Amino acid sequence: MKQEDNEKLLTLLQGQEEPMDCLELMRLAGWEPQRFNNAVAYLESKGEIVSVVRRKKIALAETAGYYKATIVRQNRWFLFAHPFAEGMEDVFIHASVSKGAMPGDVVLLKRIEESEKGLSGEVDKILEKGSRIITGVIEREKGKKGKAYVLPDTGFAYHLSIVPGGELKSKDGDKVKVVVSYHPKEKKVYARVIHIYGRADSAKICSDAIIDAAGIPTKFSVPVKHEAALKAAEPITEQEIARRLDLRDEPIFTIDGADAKDLDDAISVKKTEKGWELGVHIADVSHYVTMGSQLDLSAMDRGTSVYFADRVIPMLPIEISNGCCSLNAGTPKLTFSALITLDEKAEIVDYRFEKSVIISKVRGVYSEVNAILDGSADDALKEKYAPVLSEIFVAEELAELLKAKAKQRGELELETGELRFVLDENGVCIDVAERERGLAEELIEQFMITANRAAALYAKSALIPFVYRVHEAPEEDRLESLAELAAACGLTTRRLKAGVHQTDLSELIQRAKETKYARLISAQVLRTMAKARYDTRPLGHFGLSLADYCHFTSPIRRYPDTSIHRILTDLVSGEPIDRIQQRYEAFAQESAKISSDRELRAMRAERDAEKCYAAEYMTSHIGEVHEGVVTGITNKGLFVGLSNGIEGFVSLMDDEHTFFEFDGTATTTDRRTGKSYAIGDSVTIKVMAASVPMGTVDFALT
Repeated sequence: MKQEDNEKLLTLLQGQEEPMDCLELMRLAGWEPQRFNNAVAYLESKGEIVSVVRRKKIALAETAGYYKATIVRQNRWFLFAHPFAEGMEDVFIHASVSKGAMPGDVVLLKRIEESEKGLSGEVDKILEKGSRIITGVIEREKGKKGKAYVLPDTGFAYHLSIVPGGELKSKDGDKVKVVVSYHPKEKKVYARVIHIYGRADSAKICSDAIIDAAGIPTKFSVPVKHEAALKAAEPITEQEIARRLDLRDEPIFTIDGADAKDLDDAISVKKTEKGWELGVHIADVSHYVTMGSQLDLSAMDRGTSVYFADRVIPMLPIEISNGCCSLNAGTPKLTFSALITLDEKAEIVDYRFEKSVIISKVRGVYSEVNAILDGSADDALKEKYAPVLSEIFVAEELAELLKAKAKQRGELELETGELRFVLDENGVCIDVAERERGLAEELIEQFMITANRAAALYAKSALIPFVYRVHEAPEEDRLESLAELAAACGLTTRRLKAGVHQTDLSELIQRAKETKYARLISAQVLRTMAKARYDTRPLGHFGLSLADYCHFTSPIRRYPDTSIHRILTDLVSGEPIDRIQQRYEAFAQESAKISSDRELRAMRAERDAEKCYAAEYMTSHIGEVHEGVVTGITNKGLFVGLSNGIEGFVSLMDDEHTFFEFDGTATTTDRRTGKSYAIGDSVTIKVMAASVPMGTVDFALT
């Protein structure tokens, strides 16, 4: 009733250009005063409506000029808030009218005004307080009695004073966790140290803080560990095997990285008179992780495994991820198999999904399979892969056809510039290089995409609740920015507009590969596109140029995969469709929402930690001179990328004899000398500084 009342009140106010009289609104709703007041109080607390004219009238918040926003940055004297309203720019708020709001708070803004400098406003009230626990670095004034401050990692753009006695034996340069509080009388934010991670010049220590600040759980509860141990100890019985498709004698094998321990996918492939038979056999996680169990609730909350240079934070306990569900060679394993028939052109003509049992014949490694495919493998390697050697070459042939089909339909081949970090025995980064992809990696990728596509087609045709992987078309304003940049690089842009097709972007990327702008255009196309996410609606995948897509192939490390395994299990076992719909409608929606949120959380944490490791590596290369390429330009300077993938910043504001002016797209020019730098230019730089806790590297032009 409460939710219905809230929706009814909002509906009555919609379309009203002026505030409505409370008595009239109550009469239209047909409620007694208490019921009306309850709905009003709730919606006011959420910032949906506001009371005006001495609380005698009510209006929708935005109708009355009030806007919900999140505080994103705070200086000592002012704050910036990012409005919820789409397309609305950030709002400047003076500290004197901030009501003590801090970064992360959801607030209701009022008195929004526009000037040449942008929007400004005031905080009407704090709707929801963000976390008051943040991380940062201790900085202490010189001298025995020097005061200690904390420089926050995010949100606050100034040093926060530490309350007397709140240092917790922290030292200058320590990475710490603090709780912040606002003192109304002093109108000042103070910090109190509650945990010391260690030295901030260690990327490992900074990763600890990043993980903690992101709220990523690193330990499993006792009930979860107990349940995992029991499940992992369950034997595979003859009765269970009898209920499954027995593929133990088939030439099935895995291909993964050399250090991988959670092997959740295996393949088999045969060439037939009419085409191909592809088998993608995935660890049957849903057999062990049952709906509503402690394992399941924990996995949903985590959403995904998270990968750092020095560790993996798994979605499932290792007894499951590296044990009973890992498709280790020579051991019977329970799997969920996608058995796909393709014609001679690699088009899917049929598919079926079966609960199965397999024995992987070989634990393949990407680098070893690449050696086999390029002819550089020695006799020992050939002997290891003898049970599946012919299948590897058949798989390569099919993968080449699938890659050609993907290119034909417009799949975007983006250069992601993923980095690989090498650490010493103390966890210190000693080398960085861009991660390379060979034929084996591409082969597995194409087979997984094919299985994911088949699973989505299967679910869609059955009209069951499902979790799809969706990637929507780029927005028009982002396409305009891409077109401006492409034009500045001398590339054709006439097709870069609303309604753009994947092939248009794919052609742009291919043309850029013939120029010095290849990496830049690839990165800008990636920024132009919407973020892929999970949804219960089959909205298609723009980047892959597929109408139907999902994630079926990694249930050990992704909860949406586990979710759809559970749903498809009921479908293949013959459960009535109406029962599947009733059982999984709400579950699919919850899984899609949580999985999308947790994926974003993981990506941000992984990205921030990578910056710290890159900076740590560069601290041992201060003073060195390197060749680089301009990868980005701002009003303040240049971003320069090195051959190892590390990017640093060159400030153009430090020399009083120059005055650089950025054209807003791809070039900056010194108005005094005419010297200019453009994206894609080769430059020589000197490494000047690197900050591990900030994850930044500073260069200077030589």
